Amino acid sequence: MRFETDRERLAVFARSPEPGRAKTRLIPALGAEGAARLHAEMTIRTLRTADKLASRRGTAIEVWFTGGDLERVQEAFGDRSYHPQPEGDLGARMAGAFDSLLADSRSAVIIGTDCPGLDATILAAAFDALRHHDLVLGPATDGGYYLIGLRTPAPGLFDQMPWGTAHVLGETRSRAERLGLTTHLLPPLDDVDEPGDLAVWERFCCADSDLADAVPELSIVIPALNEAGAIRMTIDAILDPDVEVIVVDGGSVDGTREIAAAVGARVIDAPPGRGPQQNAGAAQARGRLLLFLHADTLPPVYYLDIVRQTLADPTVALGAFRLGIDRPGLGPRAVELGVRIRCALRKMPYGDQAFFMRAETFRRLGGFAEIPLMEDVDLVRRARNVGRIKVVRESVVTSGRRWVSAGVLRMTLINPICLAAFQLGVAPARIAKWRDAVSIRGNKPKPTIDSKTSKVGD
Repeated sequence: MRFETDRERLAVFARSPEPGRAKTRLIPALGAEGAARLHAEMTIRTLRTADKLASRRGTAIEVWFTGGDLERVQEAFGDRSYHPQPEGDLGARMAGAFDSLLADSRSAVIIGTDCPGLDATILAAAFDALRHHDLVLGPATDGGYYLIGLRTPAPGLFDQMPWGTAHVLGETRSRAERLGLTTHLLPPLDDVDEPGDLAVWERFCCADSDLADAVPELSIVIPALNEAGAIRMTIDAILDPDVEVIVVDGGSVDGTREIAAAVGARVIDAPPGRGPQQNAGAAQARGRLLLFLHADTLPPVYYLDIVRQTLADPTVALGAFRLGIDRPGLGPRAVELGVRIRCALRKMPYGDQAFFMRAETFRRLGGFAEIPLMEDVDLVRRARNVGRIKVVRESVVTSGRRWVSAGVLRMTLINPICLAAFQLGVAPARIAKWRDAVSIRGNKPKPTIDSKTSKVGD
């Protein structure tokens, strides 16, 4: 007889880490021993994530194992609650596990061990979703899923499933609809199955052998080109234990890379240009949240709390700060007011206001367009299709050098002209060439490196 309780149960499906029997598709790249060792490391990481969930909400954690005996599994993963997986294919094993898990609990979730981006927050969201939905799925980017949860057994859901193909998630959703199950989808994540997926693990795993959990909550991506005069102050202002700082250098020759590395940033290289540089940084980022910050811009002191609170609202797709300019006078204040009005009326922040968003949203949008100008406007336009644009009350403080160099009035006129041309379909490269020419004071333009556009103007 089945009876309801408030108990949550999380089953971690794992294999005994025996060479030749674990992560066999990785053997061509790692060898049998290496593939088994990687499986053990990923399982340990997954169990530590599960333990965090248990400490927060009392969820029961169980290891359901296959491919070896109990003694070998206990030796690898420690003193835990273990259950052998039922016989049959993956569908039969999961169906049998759910029958047992749901016999004395109100909800149960099964996860694998090969998705290093899975964290306790996502696990908690899965159980919360099961309060209002029959089925919860965590989509993997290869077409499968890294997590499945139910609140009642679902006969037929797993029968004759095309496991190992890109159709698993879609087929599961179709079957759930036919069975009358309401479904909730979690954020998509990458998993590690093939040799080409090893970069996913490298992004998340820690350098030490203890596999301490050092995955940051927020990754800040800073595109830079010859920013030696500003980069130290910017990095000093944002360093935090929960934050990863990635400086993406576009070919600096003034020591920007060395300064950034010395003060605690991770430095990578990319072709010059805001779009390519920011995309390269996001591809290497490990945080669940992303903040794109210009190298000459300082966020407010409590920026991390602001980002957290803003993106806690699931209807917000992209956030940005108000604009502040580090120059005195009426001209800069007029620019700030104009930007505030534009954002209030049109919900159109620009990149110098420091965009922030969830990493999964950024991936869903396909990142920045790799164009020489207006990549920020293009991203905001696309983000509107998936959620709200939110400009918070707090301000960043950005360098006023562009306005000093070109003049406030000239820059105030140039920006809307560029935007209008972009909206009319003028090629971004052509707009950029015109802007670089007219934004330089004097009759004869001098060669410069404009780090605000990461391109050389002439």
